[in-house]
Amino acid sequence: MDLEDIMLNEDQFDSLDKHTQWGIDFLERYAKFVKERIEIEQNYAKQLRNLVKKYCPKRSSKDEEPRFTSCIAFFNILNELNDYAGQREVVAEEMAHRVFGELMRYAHDLKTERKMHLQEGRKAQQYLDMCWKQMDNSKKKFERECREAEKAQQSYERLDNDTNATKADVEKAKQQLNLRTHMADENKNEYAAQLQNFNGEQHKHFYVVIPQIYKQLQEMDERRTIKLSECYRGFADSERKVIPIISKCLEGMILAAKSVDERRDSQMVVDSFKSGFEPPGDFPFEDYSQHIYRTISDGTISASKQDSGKVDAKSTVGKAKGKLWLFGKKPKPQSPPLTPTSLFTSSTPNGSQFLTFSIEPVHYCMNEIKTGKPRIPSFRSLKRGWSVKMGPALEDFSHLPPEQRRKKLQQRIDELNRELQKESDQKDALNKMKDVYEKNPQMGDPGSLQPKLAETMNNIDRLRMEIHKNEAWLSEVEGKTGGRGDRRHSSDINHLVTQGRESPEGSYTDDANQEVRGPPQQHSHHSEFDDEFEDDDPLPAIGHCKAIYPFDGHNEGTLAMKEGEVLYIIEEDKGDGWTRARRQNGEEGYVPTSYIDVTLEKNSKGAVTYI
Repeated sequence: MDLEDIMLNEDQFDSLDKHTQWGIDFLERYAKFVKERIEIEQNYAKQLRNLVKKYCPKRSSKDEEPRFTSCIAFFNILNELNDYAGQREVVAEEMAHRVFGELMRYAHDLKTERKMHLQEGRKAQQYLDMCWKQMDNSKKKFERECREAEKAQQSYERLDNDTNATKADVEKAKQQLNLRTHMADENKNEYAAQLQNFNGEQHKHFYVVIPQIYKQLQEMDERRTIKLSECYRGFADSERKVIPIISKCLEGMILAAKSVDERRDSQMVVDSFKSGFEPPGDFPFEDYSQHIYRTISDGTISASKQDSGKVDAKSTVGKAKGKLWLFGKKPKPQSPPLTPTSLFTSSTPNGSQFLTFSIEPVHYCMNEIKTGKPRIPSFRSLKRGWSVKMGPALEDFSHLPPEQRRKKLQQRIDELNRELQKESDQKDALNKMKDVYEKNPQMGDPGSLQPKLAETMNNIDRLRMEIHKNEAWLSEVEGKTGGRGDRRHSSDINHLVTQGRESPEGSYTDDANQEVRGPPQQHSHHSEFDDEFEDDDPLPAIGHCKAIYPFDGHNEGTLAMKEGEVLYIIEEDKGDGWTRARRQNGEEGYVPTSYIDVTLEKNSKGAVTYI
């Protein structure tokens, strides 16, 4: 049953009015749904971008760039997630343009069209009502005239039959009857015409005008339904179009996860924290039993032990010439060290010399055992776990461990070489351009290139000087590293001899001939070393330090200090665990680096905390 059938049965104009209004309301409701979905997509994309921005901050320097594969993979995932957020924004834009915008425009047009069709229906109904009123008025007038004519006829017949009525009265009644009859005939014709016109307009109204209006409303409603269907499809297509790109984003995340290499990350950690220092040696065995229950008369060793204890003085002095002062310069004379044994030279009747030992009182050894701090095999090992105040980063990276310093210098040399190559290429290009200008003056003035060429040459000279300076530092580091490795190899070969040797307060020495604790006191050979190690001008202070622990300073070249005492730093730790310091009264000496808290000046080399 179509709308025409509905119209023929009964007037459903109001029902169609309500139905079309419901259709427009439903269209607007769906548009509101799409709008809220767009807002959800936009907020989702915004939150994703904020999340990416939060966990992927801007890096201020190259050193902060991620190096580990796990970090790089995470940042790649963040980039893919950022692209995914962009696709959510594309979905929102597509829905806003293709679905929501189209729905709002169509709803406006639909309201206008529906209003027009309803107005046409109402106008047709009003015209039909007007025709019916005209027909009804003519009908009522015709009925009234017929009743008047009937009364006039009855009055005429009554007077005509009345013998007492005059001829004039009869004639007057007859004229009245003819008049009423004539008026009734005219109203009859008028009524017939109005009736015929109303029937025609009514037929036209119900069979032409109203069906056409209903058909237009039907077509309008069908177009609304089709538009909803298209918007449903567009809603899904907006999501489906970005699925391939979203799939690529997810595949990128999977590839980033697969790119994580735990071996490579571990190697990076090793390379980053590799210091290049040697591990500490074994603890030596210190035999205190030889000093117990001995008397002054037993101070000399028996003849059999004298033979085994003889030392070639020339050989000893010759080998100790380069190692006599462990810290590079001869320290100022100090009081004789208070050690359990004192080494001195005795002569035999035949003029040969041999070493004898004088024995200190037994209670010295006992006090040393009770009150002395535990001996440490190497202060170098303490530097790995002891933090001192870091100085500013230096140009030569001397504040870093040797291995890290070597890497930094190599990186800087590579960067300088790249810059040098760029400047060289620019110089070649300027020279070629200058040649072209000289051959063709109309193309340009060769002299205009001279300032730029001079600037490029200055840059090249500056870069070459920087490269040479950094290569010198690199050679210094590599030389130290190689020497340290050679000493380690020598120590491994002579393991049985060197395991028990110590520097002052228990640090190890590298001299294979020093088998007694404390520096040898070869007083007869001091003048031989004075020219090589003595320095007339005092070294300038490069910082200051505060003693964390007390230090006795028994050995030659060391400086005693009390806990909390402040000293000047005149020479840094060279990697052997000792720092050269000076009191305010000018007294100098070496103190353990791990016993002090170092603060260097800004224009000096920074202290190092080794791992």
